[in-house]
Amino acid sequence: MRWESGRRSSNVEDRRRASGPVMVGGGLVTLVLVLVVMFLGGDPRPLLNQMQQPGPPANAPRGAVDPEEEKLADFVKVVLADTEDVWTNLFAEQGRKYRQPTLVLFTGRVESACGLASAAVGPFYCPVDEKVYIDLAFYEELQEKYNAPGDFAQAYVIAHEIGHHVQKQLGTSDKVIALQRRVGKREANELSVRLELQADYFAGVWGHYAWQRGLLDPGDLEEGLRAAAAIGDDRLQKQAQGYVVPDSFTHGSSAQRVRWFRKGLESGDMTQGDTFATDDL
Repeated sequence: MRWESGRRSSNVEDRRRASGPVMVGGGLVTLVLVLVVMFLGGDPRPLLNQMQQPGPPANAPRGAVDPEEEKLADFVKVVLADTEDVWTNLFAEQGRKYRQPTLVLFTGRVESACGLASAAVGPFYCPVDEKVYIDLAFYEELQEKYNAPGDFAQAYVIAHEIGHHVQKQLGTSDKVIALQRRVGKREANELSVRLELQADYFAGVWGHYAWQRGLLDPGDLEEGLRAAAAIGDDRLQKQAQGYVVPDSFTHGSSAQRVRWFRKGLESGDMTQGDTFATDDL
């Protein structure tokens, strides 16, 4: 990617020098439990109080600055700025105003309006505070564990989470959450898959304009497609447990994620990504 000369977003909150409480048995399972309680109208605070323990003080030093990490943080700011420009224009074409989100950089664990999370959760979007959270160490995992190297693969991760912010502003995510409260687990999982695939589509829409604006190099698109395939539910389940359970999918298969990301890349049209109106995912 040709990102070095790009604009840097000012909507980045750097919490890497601070450490919040640690979730006992934390990670994705804990965050899911908190979100389920919230979705059902409950108060997640008792659960959080039971699962947290004190961490280092917020002003604890982060240690020596890693030049490679700082370069990566700079890269994130440029990608975020480009998503701001693209979505501001696309919303304006629809007669809407795009509300820019904040991206939070953290190390190890972080407190959000959706609860406390460890880096094991991976990058995530919290619709309550409209912030994207990412531990930059995830990018090393993306390359080494998921075999998805490249700067556009890293940009795809950000663009996907921004896709969730787009859904929040369009009212889609709120409708899905309300519907999930009224259906069974299998149906709720299917709704989650459709939500995630639409976020992949929106990531592709951003990629379409990043290509047009000269931000991408030849080969970048393949990096993004490879990243989408690497984090499909079927591939992750196969790696983790040796078999696949489609009814438990929450993000979509590798083929589905690649397909919707590619559709967004090709169309650049935010109105053509209605994953809820098709039986062919």
